[in-house]
Amino acid sequence: DSFAFKRHEMARVIVVGGGLAGLSAAHTVLERGGNVLLLDKNPFCGGNSTKATSGINGAGTATQRSLKVEDSPEAFYEDSAHSARDMIRPHLTRVLTYDSGPAVEWLQQKFNLDLSLVARLGGHSYPRTHRGKERFPGMTITYALMERMEEICSESPERAQLFNKACVTKLLKDGSGKVIGVEYSHQGETKQAHGPVILACGGYAADLSPTGLVAKYRPDLIAKNLSTTNGEHCTGDGIKMVLEAGGGCVDLTQVQVHPTGLVDPADPDAKVKFLAAEALRGCGGVLIDKNGRRFANELGHRDYVSGKMWENEGPFRLLLNGAASREIEWHCKHYVGRGLMKHFESGKDLAKEMGIPASRLRETFEQYNSYAKNDNDPFGKKYFHNLPLSVDDYFHVAVVCPVFHYTMGGVAIDEASRVLKSDGGEAMPGLYAAGEVAGGIHGVNRLGGSSLLDCVVFGRVAGATAASDLLNELAQAGGGGGGGGVGGPFSVNTIVQPGTNKVVTEISWGANAGASSTAAPASSAAPASAPAGDAAPAPKKELREITAEEVAKHNKKDDCWVIVNGEVLDVTNFLPDHPGGPKAILLFAGRDATDEFNMLHKPDVVEKYAPECIIGKLKPSAKL
Repeated sequence: DSFAFKRHEMARVIVVGGGLAGLSAAHTVLERGGNVLLLDKNPFCGGNSTKATSGINGAGTATQRSLKVEDSPEAFYEDSAHSARDMIRPHLTRVLTYDSGPAVEWLQQKFNLDLSLVARLGGHSYPRTHRGKERFPGMTITYALMERMEEICSESPERAQLFNKACVTKLLKDGSGKVIGVEYSHQGETKQAHGPVILACGGYAADLSPTGLVAKYRPDLIAKNLSTTNGEHCTGDGIKMVLEAGGGCVDLTQVQVHPTGLVDPADPDAKVKFLAAEALRGCGGVLIDKNGRRFANELGHRDYVSGKMWENEGPFRLLLNGAASREIEWHCKHYVGRGLMKHFESGKDLAKEMGIPASRLRETFEQYNSYAKNDNDPFGKKYFHNLPLSVDDYFHVAVVCPVFHYTMGGVAIDEASRVLKSDGGEAMPGLYAAGEVAGGIHGVNRLGGSSLLDCVVFGRVAGATAASDLLNELAQAGGGGGGGGVGGPFSVNTIVQPGTNKVVTEISWGANAGASSTAAPASSAAPASAPAGDAAPAPKKELREITAEEVAKHNKKDDCWVIVNGEVLDVTNFLPDHPGGPKAILLFAGRDATDEFNMLHKPDVVEKYAPECIIGKLKPSAKL
C-alpha cells in the first residue's frame, strides 16, 4: 500500500556531495546497516578533497607511535583552540581532535591506505599531518573511498546508489518542519528523493560573484582581487539551501586566505591557482620577499602569514634547499612538471634571476641558521628543519601569493552533526551536515591538515547519527506492513566517544518488543549510476597509431590531445568535466603528460572513467 511504499522509500539516507565528507558519511551509514543515495552535481566525485596536498591530521596514531612522536589529543585540542581563538566552540573542537587518531586509523585499516609519514605544519606543536609516500594525500584518500563506494553500488544496488551530474536545489520538509528529502535535477528532469539528508557539499570559496557569499560577508577580500584554489562548484549551495529552509549558519565572515598559491609564470593572473602544500614549509621551506629577505614565521597561522605578505613587497618566493627538496621530492617533481616551480643549481643562480646580489641571500641564510641555533628568530619561529641553508646548495623555488582557500563559516551543527535552527539552538529534524559546509569547527583559522580530518571525523559522525535516527524512526513506526517492525517502547541513541574508535549506537526496547528493525532496501526504481556520468564503458576498438608530431598540432582548448602511457587521448570535450579543472590538462596540450598523470592517478583511470577519449596509440619513434 502507499504507506508501506513511503516507508520503503524513506528507508535510506540521502548524502549530498561526493567529496571526502560525503563518502565518509555514506560508508558509515552502510557500516551501520543503513542504505544510501549519494548525489553529486559534478561529473565525478571527489570535490575539493582531491586537491588537498599536505595530509590529514591525527593525534596519538599508530604511525606517530612508530615514529616516536609523543603527541596526544589534548595537545592537538590546545593547538586547535589557539588557532580558533575567541571563536572556538569547544564541543566541536573536542570531537575533531579527540576523534582524529581513530579517523586516521579507520582510513588505514578499512581502505588499506598508506599514511606512514608525518609532518609538522604551521601552528602544530607536534608532527601530526599524515601522508603516504606517493601521490597527493587528498587524491589518494578520497579515491580509495570513492572506488569502494562504486564497488558497493555495483555489487549491492539495493543498498547504495550514486548519481553524478545530479544537482540538489531544494530541501523538502513536511508540515512539522522536518526535512524529508531533496529536490534535484538529473538527466534533464527535476526529481525528488525522500529520506533524511546529510549535506556534504562544500564551502563557498569560489562563490566570488558580486552577489556571492564572499562579496556579502567579506567585501574587503573581494577588493583584493584574489584568485582561488577552489573548483568552480564551491558556491555554498548547501548553506543557501539551509538558510532558505529556516536553518542557522555561523561565522560566515571567516574566510581563509592561504599564503602560498602557486603563480604560473605563463599565466600569473589566472583566477584559479594550484596550491603549494603547507608541507613544503613544514619540511623547511623558507619565504622571502622581492629583496631576498624573510618577513614572517613560515610556520605561523595562515592568516598571519598572508597578513605579513600584504605588509611587504612581492613577488614572494618559497625556497626549499636540497635536504627539504629530498624530503618532499614527489611534490617538487610534480610542481616542476607543471611549470609552477623551478630548480636552481645554487642560491647564486636564484639571486641572479631575482636581480639581487648573491651576498643578500647569503646574509639571509646565515641569519636564519643563527636564529635556529640560538632560538632567537625575530619572527618567533620555534621549529626548524633541514638545516643549514647555503647559497652553494641547490634549491626548488616557486613564486607564491595569497589566495582564497577555505571557508570556516557554514551551517550551524551540534557535536552529533545535526543541523541547528540557530547557533546553539534546537536541531532541524532529518538534516545533518559534515565537511566544509558545516561552520564553527575551526573558529577564526583552520590549521593545515584539519580539512581532510574534518571531512572524515564529522562525515563519520553525521553518518552514524543519521543511521541511528533513521533506525529509531523506522522502529517507532511499528510493525504494520509485515515483519521487521517492533512494538512497545523502543529507542536508539547515538553516543560520540571522542578518543575511541567508535560512534556507539545503543538500542533498547521493552520486554514485549520484537526484534529490532533494520533499514529497508533503498528504492530500486533507478539503477546505480557510474560516476563518469551514467555512460556505459565503450567497446574495445582497434586503435590507430598516431605520431607525436601529429599530437603536437592539437594543443588548444578547442582541440586538445595528450599522450598518457602510450595512448593518445582527445580530451577536448572532457576538459569541462575534469575534476582538477581544464587548466591541469591544458598545461600538457599536444604533449606527453604521462609522468605527471601517473603521479596523481592509477593506471586504469582513463579506461574506467573516460574510455571515449582514447583515439589511438603512440607510434614509436623511428630508430636510427
